[in-house]
Amino acid sequence: MREVRVFAPATVANVAVGFDILGFAIDRPGDEIVARLNPDFQGVRITAITGTGDKILPTETERNTAGVAAQRLLEHLGMADRGIELEIHKKMPFGSGLGSSAAGAAGAAVAVNELLGSPLSREAILYFTVQGEEVADGSFHADNVAPCLVGGITLIRSNESLDVHHLPVPEGLHVAVVHPEIEILTRDARAVLSDQIPLSTAIRQMGSLASFITALYTNDISLLGRSLRDHMVEPQRKQLIPGFDAVQKAALERGALGCSISGAGPSVFALCDSGYLAQAVGQGMQAAFREVGTDSQLYVSPINQHGVQVLSVTE
Repeated sequence: MREVRVFAPATVANVAVGFDILGFAIDRPGDEIVARLNPDFQGVRITAITGTGDKILPTETERNTAGVAAQRLLEHLGMADRGIELEIHKKMPFGSGLGSSAAGAAGAAVAVNELLGSPLSREAILYFTVQGEEVADGSFHADNVAPCLVGGITLIRSNESLDVHHLPVPEGLHVAVVHPEIEILTRDARAVLSDQIPLSTAIRQMGSLASFITALYTNDISLLGRSLRDHMVEPQRKQLIPGFDAVQKAALERGALGCSISGAGPSVFALCDSGYLAQAVGQGMQAAFREVGTDSQLYVSPINQHGVQVLSVTE
C-alpha cells in the first residue's frame, strides 16, 4: 500500500452525565488524514496541513497530535525505520468541543495501521491515539478518541487502563450540535472546574449516569431524557458560553431529550428521538445564539456507528 486516506469524525464528549468517561461520534464535521510511504527518510513527517485558517498547527511530529499517535504506533510495531509522511486536512473548527485534536490522532493512527497492512485492531491502537491527544491538552483521557476511533457511544470505565466499552444506541436517536463562533480551549475549560464536589451533587450525578446507561440498554427514551442532567460540570462551565441558558431552554422547549455542553465547549448538543426533531431543535438553538449576537453552525446527525472510515487506498 502506497497511500491511505481516512475520514475521522467529530465527537461529543462527557454527554452531560459522564465527565471524561462518555462520548459518541457524529457523522460530520470531521478531518481527513492521508498517510503515505516514503523510503527517503525514517519515522513520521508531517508534510502538509490545510484548513486551519489563521491558526497555525505545528508540523513537528512530537508537537502534533497526529504525528505523536503515528510515531508511537510505528515504534510499538518495531517499524520506526519506515518512512511515513502525513497530510492533515482540517475540516472542523478548533477549540469547538467537538474533538478536533482527537480526530487528528485517531485518523493518523488508523491511516498508518492500514498503510502497514492492519497489524492491529482498532481497540489495540487506542493507546497511541490517547498519547497523541495528550499533546493537545495535557490530559490522558479517551472520551473523544475512543468514539472517534470505533464509533457509537463509548463508556471508559478507566482512562488509566483504557477499559473501554460500547453501549447500545436506541433506534432513531439523533443529535443536533450547534457550534457558536467562539473558541474555548480545553485547558481553559478545565481551569474553571473545582476539584471539590459536594456529596449531594455527586449523588445526583451518579444517579443520572446510572439511569442514562440503563435507558440505553432498555431503549427507554423517556428515562434517557430524564437522565440527561449535568449537576457537576455544566454549572461551572456554562459561564464561558454566552447565552447558554437560553440555548438550552430553546432546545428543551422544542422537544429535545436533553441539552448540554459538548466536551469542553463552546459547542452545545441536544439529543432527540428523531432526525426531524433534531433539525427543528438545532434551528431553535441557533436562533437563541443569534439573540446574543453569536453566529453558529448546525450539524444534525444520527450516532455515527463507524468511527474513522478508510476513504481510499492507493497501491
